[in-house]
Amino acid sequence: MTRIVLVVGEPAGEGLAGATLEAIGVARRVAGPGGKVVGFVAGPAATARATAFANAGVGTVVPLEEARLENAPPASQAPAVAAAARSVGAGAILLGGTTFGRDLTGALAILWEATAANGATEVTAEEAGLRVRRPIFGGRATEERRLEGPRIVLSVRPHAFPAAEGPAVPLEAVPPPAIDWPAIAFAARRTAPPTAGRASGPGLADAAIVVAGGRGLGSAEKFALVEELAGALGAAVGASRAVTDAGWRPSSIQVGQTGRSVSPQLYIAIGISGAIQHLVGMTSSRVIVAINSDGSAPIFRVADYGLVGDLFALVPALTAEVRRVRGA
Repeated sequence: MTRIVLVVGEPAGEGLAGATLEAIGVARRVAGPGGKVVGFVAGPAATARATAFANAGVGTVVPLEEARLENAPPASQAPAVAAAARSVGAGAILLGGTTFGRDLTGALAILWEATAANGATEVTAEEAGLRVRRPIFGGRATEERRLEGPRIVLSVRPHAFPAAEGPAVPLEAVPPPAIDWPAIAFAARRTAPPTAGRASGPGLADAAIVVAGGRGLGSAEKFALVEELAGALGAAVGASRAVTDAGWRPSSIQVGQTGRSVSPQLYIAIGISGAIQHLVGMTSSRVIVAINSDGSAPIFRVADYGLVGDLFALVPALTAEVRRVRGA
């Protein structure tokens, strides 16, 4: 199948998120021989980030240099992405399956009138569209579906595909199309997240390591143990719903059925019992470590490694050892 595929860049630091580089690799397979992959990136540093596309082998990029999109909700970019897709003649839009990508996928499916799916772990191009496989029910089953039609939007699950590595090519910046700013402003208002504080450290959805805490920590003050270990490991901080419902930490870091789904290389669950609603959001993690005083807690059924004991003694000791090994 030959087509033009637009890959939406997710900003990370001064470049692009790893999930975007993974999406580029999939986009090349989707485009097929004779096809073309085009990048899109928006925000106040879009032109600079376009270079990251070129370094990954995508030479044609639509950079939308616009300060008004800084810190805007992901879905607010949908009108601009759809306009860019139409301007380059794209038949498919691919994104990394982070929170950024999943939110934008849903908005694009409506605005661009496209068939869509999130979290693909296998993608095969066919004459009529794409055949994708993805985990469902918290990884307990796998769904295979066909996405057909003239327009397709797909996010690929983080760490399920190798990242594109180039070779680097010359950059051809394509002028962005006319943008419907009132539509973007309206989308931003509708999709703005709560104003609660944000956790420091790496982004939760794209992090290689996640340290999450639960009700077993006992108080908002004790949740600092989770953040200290995460800081020592360079990890993102997550929480169970019990923690966010109690107001100890913002809902933006909640992991689970009604929060975010993560699939890091390492997931450390501290004081989390392992209710099915939480497991749905993290069981696809590569390695799971559970720390809990209750040896019969359900979390140990999915854990690769478990520590049964007083977390108030175990976690500080683990943090100190990580700092010692890393020379911090």
